[in-house]
Amino acid sequence: MFANIYLNEFDQFLKHKFKIKYYLRYCDDFIVLDNEPKYLEKLISQINNFLQNNLKLSLHQEKINIKKLKQGIDFLGYIVLPHYRVLRTKTKKRMFQRINQKNLTSYLGLLKHCHSYKLRRKLLTKLI
Repeated sequence: MFANIYLNEFDQFLKHKFKIKYYLRYCDDFIVLDNEPKYLEKLISQINNFLQNNLKLSLHQEKINIKKLKQGIDFLGYIVLPHYRVLRTKTKKRMFQRINQKNLTSYLGLLKHCHSYKLRRKLLTKLI
């Protein structure tokens, strides 16, 4: 909840100053979509300046990616593609290392949000 309150100023900055149409934020993770990669590259420094000067935050330089939508967007443990979502490979490996009877329903809930029929079957057969 604190991230939503604290980063509201950032949301307003992007939406009103830059008129960004496709912007999504969940806590401190965010995505900006646009057809022009050069525009996005220019936007990075402006975003970083705003965050540093106004909110005393900075972007994690290794987590900034500019790619084509068809390559998929790595966001919140999923790879989001134009018509479906799949579980990120790293998340999948971690899930199979940690799965047990107590956390099975949590992982099944995680898998409900993506294309995961075969993965759910594999997970259930591992525990049976």
